Amino acid sequence: MTRSNRGQWENEVEGEPERSQSFASREEAITAGRELAALLGTTHTVIESEPTGVITDEEPED
Repeated sequence: MTRSNRGQWENEVEGEPERSQSFASREEAITAGRELAALLGTTHTVIESEPTGVITDEEPED
């Protein structure tokens, strides 16, 4: 699955978190996600969302 997460695009393999990857662009993530899905013999899903154009990190709580 490819989805947006706080301005980055992530590929996630259900049940295999060690295969998760992050990308700066949607296109790059989708290409990598499709290739990985083909390699694993699974389907690739893209969760659409509005791009923010900003990569953000959550502020640590004091």
